[in-house]
Amino acid sequence: MNPIVIIPARMAATRLPGKPLADIGGVPMIVRVLRQAQAAGAWPVAVAAGDSEIVAAVEAAGGRAVLTDPELPSGSDRILAALAELDPAGAHDVVINLQGDMPFVEPSALAACAGLLAEQPGCDIATVMVAETDPAERRNPDIPKVVAAMQPDGRTARALYFTRSVLFGDGPVWLHHGIYAYRREALLRFTAAAPSPLERREKLEQLRALELGLSIWATVLDQAPISVDNPADLERARAHALRQSGMAS
Repeated sequence: MNPIVIIPARMAATRLPGKPLADIGGVPMIVRVLRQAQAAGAWPVAVAAGDSEIVAAVEAAGGRAVLTDPELPSGSDRILAALAELDPAGAHDVVINLQGDMPFVEPSALAACAGLLAEQPGCDIATVMVAETDPAERRNPDIPKVVAAMQPDGRTARALYFTRSVLFGDGPVWLHHGIYAYRREALLRFTAAAPSPLERREKLEQLRALELGLSIWATVLDQAPISVDNPADLERARAHALRQSGMAS
């Protein structure tokens, strides 16, 4: 396999406008995400930016960024647009979509997604999930859940469905986090399709892939990556960066 990591980012986030450039311990968030991705392996990493300010910040940090149409409807569409410029010949057969709001994502999470595609020939899209740590999480519609067929290794699963609804019964509830590794042909098929009925109902675009018949597998992470979606998340991320700098010193 020959993966490439592309990080979609735009300034017009509804709950936290301008968040790609939010300062976290003296570093713009998008630059922190870029550095974590660069530490994941010997793969090229680029940012698919919806705004010139993001491009400037990434390039100032020595990274690669592609300016895409700010009106593109989703991060997946932004990734596809950047891919056309970065790799028009199709040399990269795996495209890893890393959200631009995960400033402390473990590089091993990206490697695990790529590894899952290598291990499971029938897997079209690989993603990550974590076990709930608080019963309140299963009742939170802002946290998508994975209905998963767990494999004997206890670390990988075939995703049967994704939902914002409450799941009942015994056993762990798996929480989904938005890191995706696509086989290139799966990304092309996914982005070429219109939003599906279940996708529109649950507001989860991965359901479009399932409705298309694409196979999604998930690998288990021991700890959820920190995502920054609102001002409170940003303050938690800044506190985490401060703790990190304290441990480093």
